[in-house]
Formats: sequence, structure tokens, C-alpha cells
Amino acid sequence: MNEALIVAIIVAVVTSATPILIAALGELVVEKSGVLNLGVEGMMLIGAVTGFIVSVSTGVPALGALGGMAAAAAASLIFAYLTLTLTANQVATGLALTIFGTGVSALAGASFVGITTPVFGSVFPASLSDDPIWRVLFGYSPIVYASFALTFAVWWFLKHSRAGLVLRAVGESDSSAHSIGYPVLKVRYFAVLFGGAMAGLAGAYYSLVLTPMWAERLTAGRGWIAIALVVFASWRPGRLLLGAYLFGAVITLELQAKAAGWSLLAPEFLTSLPYLATILVLAVISGRSRTRSAAPACLGKPFRASA
Repeated sequence: MNEALIVAIIVAVVTSATPILIAALGELVVEKSGVLNLGVEGMMLIGAVTGFIVSVSTGVPALGALGGMAAAAAASLIFAYLTLTLTANQVATGLALTIFGTGVSALAGASFVGITTPVFGSVFPASLSDDPIWRVLFGYSPIVYASFALTFAVWWFLKHSRAGLVLRAVGESDSSAHSIGYPVLKVRYFAVLFGGAMAGLAGAYYSLVLTPMWAERLTAGRGWIAIALVVFASWRPGRLLLGAYLFGAVITLELQAKAAGWSLLAPEFLTSLPYLATILVLAVISGRSRTRSAAPACLGKPFRASA
């Protein structure tokens, strides 16, 4: 195996893992606050189509990414209002959000199918970003580097900031947090908004970086992998980073196998490989009491302020 092939594989793993990592970071913060949002896939699709439309209309991919974040955050507000204010079932509402996002994105993007969009420029000089070897460090989209900064920021926020402590307290015991004066619903609203914005950025990454064109169901179910990844990482940002790259390697294995034309494995099996890996991981860790105890105590439970 030569250096060029190794570099190509590493670049493919990083590229594939980035949107999963970003979406999972947002979901981790949401779940740390005690809210379970299964609408990540729908918000990613809304972010993908909005980011693409804005980028095509303005010619500025950065505005497309911001537009995708804003649209997905707005969609997350619907979920937040229904589950936090009206105390609707979080699982059912999250699934409805995914269905809603899938339909809205297909409708909004119908007239943009096949159109290409401007792509992000390199952060580093071409002598580094286009070099056959150095591109393993310098040849990525700005969103890839932002994902590392976001991982550190989420880790620091949850572990070392007062606001992060409050958020974790709300997720562990909302009644106790409320009794000492913490605004439980406000904290959870902001957490859901952040999760929506991250899902939107992850979705925009698909339509602006991975495949700079629009196609229906562009995210291909990766939002579900992001949700599973939060459980796999035991709600820890560091493990989330490692897990995202593990899943990125599985996805890359699928792509490499297709490119190599492996005839021993059916194409349908290769396509399902990342999801089979997700099911296997969840099956293994579901029986571990240590993993269950790592979950926020109030996860998925509605909060009703006592009089």
C-alpha cells in the first residue's frame, strides 16, 4: 500500500466522518439537557436543501452553511414548542420532525436537482492543500476544521463552564434544578436550538462539500447514525470524536469496496454496512449497565413545573 493510497483513505475517512460528528455534537448537548430529539435526520435534510439554495442564489457557500443552520434551528423550534411547552411525546414528535424534514426538503429542492453550487475555498495555500501528501492535514473544507473546534468547545462547555454545569444539572434532575431557581425550559430551548443548528450545518456539509449538488434524501440516513453515536460515546465529546471516525472508516470501507469492484459482496450489503455496524454497536452496549447509567437521568421525560 503506497503513501498516496493511505492519504486518500485518511482524507475519505475524515470527509465522511465530519457531518456525523457535527450532528452528533448537537444531539449530545440536547440529550445532556434531558431532551431526546429523534428528528436529526429531518433537520439535516432541511439544512442541506436550504444551504444549497442559499449558496446557489448568492454564490457564497459560507452563507449557504449559515442559512442551513438557521433553517434547521427554526425547525427545531417546532419540536421544542411541542415537547417542552405542550409536553408532547418526544419520541413521536422527533419522528414526525424527520418525516416533515424529508418531505419539505424534497419539495423545496425539486427545481434544483442536477444544479451544482460553488464550493468552499481552501483554508491553506494550494501548495499545501493540493500536495499529494500534505493534503492529509491541509486539504479539507473549513467545516472540517470547525468540527474539531466544536468538539473542543462542547467538551469545555460541559465540563468547565457554569452554563454547562447548569445544563447538566437540568438533564440529571430538572425538578431539583427548578427548585433552586434554574430556568429549566429556557435551558432546554437553547439546547434544542443548538442541536438544530448543528444538524443544519451537518446537512449543509453534504450539499456544499461532499456532493455539491442537490438530490432527494441526500443525507442517506446518516442522522440516525449520529443519534446512535451519542449512545455509543456514553455522552462524552471525546469518545464522540473517536466514534465518528470509526463510523467514517466503515462508510469509507463501503466506498472503497465499490470502487475496487469486490464481486464477493453484494452492493446492497455494502450500502447497508454502516447501518449494520450501528445496530451491532447499539446491541452490544445496550446490555451494559455502565452505559445506561451514563445517560442523563431525565432524558426523554417531560418537565412540569410544580406550583
